[in-house]
Amino acid sequence: MIGPFEAALRDRIDAGGKCLVPYITGGLGDDWLQTIEAAAAAGADAIEIGVPFSDPVMDGPTIQAANDLALEQGATPQSILDAVRGADIGVPTAVMTYGNIAYRIGWERFARSLAEAGVSGCILPDIPLEELGPWVAAADEAGVETIQLAAPTGSDERLTRIAERSHGFVYGVGLLGITGVRAELADSAKVIAQRLKVLTDKPVLVGVGIGTPEQAVEVSQVSDGVVVGSAVVQRMLDKAGPEGVAELVGEFRSALDAI
Repeated sequence: MIGPFEAALRDRIDAGGKCLVPYITGGLGDDWLQTIEAAAAAGADAIEIGVPFSDPVMDGPTIQAANDLALEQGATPQSILDAVRGADIGVPTAVMTYGNIAYRIGWERFARSLAEAGVSGCILPDIPLEELGPWVAAADEAGVETIQLAAPTGSDERLTRIAERSHGFVYGVGLLGITGVRAELADSAKVIAQRLKVLTDKPVLVGVGIGTPEQAVEVSQVSDGVVVGSAVVQRMLDKAGPEGVAELVGEFRSALDAI
């Protein structure tokens, strides 16, 4: 079955558009929830909410700094989900965090807590495909879409299995390395998009290394859209407020709409 997150992306694709999913660090500042709402209003198709973790192995300096600051400010998985539960965001959400958090809370309990908060999807980037079974079983039971990352180093056979297991969308990793804004789009971003588009009819979005509207347009010539993280989070760290983040999301939205 297609869940709310995937349905929202398919609606955009079916209308001839390109998808935009900003990443926003949960618990960062007093206005992070207003930032999510502003990003949605500015044209995001869905929102990826980062649940801070002390050792975010996939993330670069910007998101690491945001994680550290949010944790210092008292953010916890429960406080973030409690805030999201009562929010009128207007688009589907997914959380992105690390396996240790879900494991310590308990697979079933964590999956239920997401569903009860109205969160549609979940990304756990440090759990390999071979070890996903317990989480996927709990997520499927709770109705949570497990979004899988597909690395540019994967074989076609492995990428096919990842796409089959992924719900919401297939997350093409744009480059080898950690998250962060780069001066130029890596060639691997378009290559992973091309490979995945041949292997699945699910939405294929590319993230990691997508820092400007121009880069988003370039990769979206192949992919179904983009995930934008560090550029958005930097606005939060710069204390640009919900309006500043909304302005950036609007720039990405306008650029993608012009394709």
